[in-house]
Amino acid sequence: MYIAKVPNRNSPPAYLLRESYRENGKVRNRTLANLSALPIDRIEAIRRVLKGQKLVPIEEAFEIRRSTPHGHAAAVMGTARKLGLERLLAARGSRRRDLVMAMIVARVLDPGSKLATARGLSRHTRSSTLGEMLNLESVGEDELYRAMDWLIERQPSIERKLAKKHLQDGSLVLYDLSSSYYTGRCCSLAKYGHNRDGKRGVPQINYGLLCDRDGCPVAIEVFEGNTADPTTVSTQIAKLRERFGLKRVILVGDRGMLTSARIREELADVEGLDWITALRSESIRKLIGSGAIAPSLFDQRDLAEITSPEFPGERLVVCRNPLLADERVRKRGALLEATEKELDKIVAATRRVKRPLRGKEAIGLRVGKLIDKRKVGKHFVLTIEDDRFAYQRDEAKIAAEAALDGLYVIRTSVEAKEISAEKTVATYKSLSTVERAFRSLKTVDLKIRPIHHRLAGRVRAHVFLCMLAYYVEWHMRRALAPLLFDDDDRPGAEAKRKSVVSPAQRSDSALQKERTKQTPAGQPVHSFRTLLADLATLTNNLVRSKGVTFHLLTTPTDLQSRAFRLLGLPP
Repeated sequence: MYIAKVPNRNSPPAYLLRESYRENGKVRNRTLANLSALPIDRIEAIRRVLKGQKLVPIEEAFEIRRSTPHGHAAAVMGTARKLGLERLLAARGSRRRDLVMAMIVARVLDPGSKLATARGLSRHTRSSTLGEMLNLESVGEDELYRAMDWLIERQPSIERKLAKKHLQDGSLVLYDLSSSYYTGRCCSLAKYGHNRDGKRGVPQINYGLLCDRDGCPVAIEVFEGNTADPTTVSTQIAKLRERFGLKRVILVGDRGMLTSARIREELADVEGLDWITALRSESIRKLIGSGAIAPSLFDQRDLAEITSPEFPGERLVVCRNPLLADERVRKRGALLEATEKELDKIVAATRRVKRPLRGKEAIGLRVGKLIDKRKVGKHFVLTIEDDRFAYQRDEAKIAAEAALDGLYVIRTSVEAKEISAEKTVATYKSLSTVERAFRSLKTVDLKIRPIHHRLAGRVRAHVFLCMLAYYVEWHMRRALAPLLFDDDDRPGAEAKRKSVVSPAQRSDSALQKERTKQTPAGQPVHSFRTLLADLATLTNNLVRSKGVTFHLLTTPTDLQSRAFRLLGLPP
């Protein structure tokens, strides 16, 4: 078929749709239709189709105006909404609630400054579809600060709702304190104190985190940077009993937090409050000296339950980890040998003929620097004179320390009928989940630091935002564990442990993922951060065709589809 153009002398040409055919060996033509009434562009389109040409090249038919990362934002926002986080913030929707939700989700996606967050949400500069999900066309940095002020006023109410959701009477509550350095000099909370970040000479803030028995965050409180760990306990007890309305609580804290003095002064007489903590080395040494702890305790098992008049009304679970004991022996021996080599150099310096080291002060300075660096001064007896230096190991003190190798003692006020010795040890060890929360808050995941805010309320709001972001991330990690290097077979991991005292083991499935870097289905295994990056490649594309503009999502990969299924969300 073809289109014939037939000229007309006094009128426009006629356009006829014709076909050729053979009849009795001759080529003949016949008209199938008169196309003259059609617009010229339609006639030309038909002509191109008849010639086998494309009406419009694909690259000209569609214009991709913008591609915005979407999958990671949809996953985090979807999880936050599934957890009911919006209603936890406020029952009614408002712009401030939307801004706070945006800051929480952005903290999981790409933690940054409030200025960077504002730009990432605004329509013309957005870095994901998060702002579009919350109908945030334009966001200013100052507006985010005002939303933080709104949030901190609601913190007690939000934490009360979280406690109601995750804690009940008789619940185990994990508590620990950490710190982060402060960038600036104007905040009243920033003080010089015991630094946990390895940053010397900078002020810091402290913050205490309350979690349920599984490590899910429930509440956080910011303290001045010079606040001692034990002094924060009373405020947490008041929070649990008065604000959260819990009549019975088992508080779990480390030996630096729940000290003997704190238990005696603030916990022992509180009705409905029990605790699980550990003894310090001095107390363990006294128990060994009194004969309460003896090697025979571990003839059959690696833990034993004892009592002591020093701890009336409490149970003491003594544990011995032989692997840890061997490691302590090895490390101490290596450290002592390395120190002795350096001390021998000082001895040689005092004996050399040319320019010998002289003077008590000069010799003591060199020895002191070495001992302070190695932290082994208690293991040596030192003799320093004006023209002589000698040393020897203090075997009695080394033996006293060696007696504690691999030993630790868990103390609790909870009765044996309620929680066994093994369960008591396991519960204390669960404090490691709070330590993991602190690592997530501080490092690559949520980046609580650096802290630039000047006002104390803004610092508190910033820390609370990070906790709420971790609340979302915590739930996502558990759901996405089959795709992560995280162990998704806890029963399998526990079955491999010889006892609760022995080191934690990874399950066979987790080791398989670690070894092959693939899931059983052949999909790549990710860290939480790289999985979010993969989900971000699922984009929302703004497409224009023939004057019509519309949105079109890229087709999810098999991995992305599975991630959304695990989260219980549509892509």
